[in-house]
Amino acid sequence: MPVVEQYARAHIVTDADRVEEERAAVPVILRYDPEDDPRSVRVRLPGRREWTFERALLEQGLRAPAGTGEVRVWPCGRVQAVVEFHSAHGVSVVQFESKTLLRFLRRTYMAAQPVAH
Repeated sequence: MPVVEQYARAHIVTDADRVEEERAAVPVILRYDPEDDPRSVRVRLPGRREWTFERALLEQGLRAPAGTGEVRVWPCGRVQAVVEFHSAHGVSVVQFESKTLLRFLRRTYMAAQPVAH
C-alpha cells in the first residue's frame, strides 16, 4: 500500500513567544503510512517534533471539537480547522484550510483500500 505524503501551508497561531516568521504560513507535512499503522496519521511542523494520532480524530475534528490529551482538532468557521498539539515544550496551535485536511483524508482512504486484481 502506498504512503501518502502531502505538503500543506498552515498558520501557527500560538501567542506565547511567537516569532515573526510564525505569523506567515509555514510548510507542514501530513503523512499516512498504512503499512506502519493504518489507523494513524502524522503531522510534522517545521523545526518541531512530529505528532502521530488517530486518523478518525482528524476526521471528527473537521465537523466538531474532538480529542483530548496531546492532540485536539476543531472546525474554525466555515473554511478552516485548528489542530492543537501539546508537548512538554508547550502548546502549538495550528490553523489549516479545511479543504487541505479533507483532501489529505480522502487520499489516505484511497491508499488504504485493497487493490483489485
